[in-house]
Amino acid sequence: MRLSSKGQIAISGMMFLAIHGKGRAMTAAQIASDQDISVSYVEQLFANLRESDLIEGVRGPGGGYRLAKPAEKISMADIVTSVDDRTYTMRETVIPYYGDNVRYLSQIMWSSLSRSIYQFLNNITLKECIERAHDGDSISDVPARLWHSGIPGDYADLREAS
Repeated sequence: MRLSSKGQIAISGMMFLAIHGKGRAMTAAQIASDQDISVSYVEQLFANLRESDLIEGVRGPGGGYRLAKPAEKISMADIVTSVDDRTYTMRETVIPYYGDNVRYLSQIMWSSLSRSIYQFLNNITLKECIERAHDGDSISDVPARLWHSGIPGDYADLREAS
């Protein structure tokens, strides 16, 4: 599994729906404004989330998007895998081992990291993520205070946490 900007924005958009929507539909313009991205990009990502049955579209006045199921039933992995172009499986790519084959050895490391990321994201729900961040708790070993330190994916802050 890889974490793309699409996955990060999708998670943020889903958090926005869970926090501000409370069962009401939120417009693509409201979500785009909160995320500081274009409405068309929100609609593109949310089309994938809708196809994965994580959100539903509401037509007409007061329409927009809302969660299709409770936040405690949606894992972070559900969100990320629904918007990424790759299909994720827990199956390994088999590369033949020949002594000190660097490609084989690096593939083992990347496959293990990919599984760990997937398992971490699959074991935390949208609701838990919001609650922990709101309470100032950490998610895994990254304190919530570091989430607010700069650009999403600012690894310098994560190094300080370790």
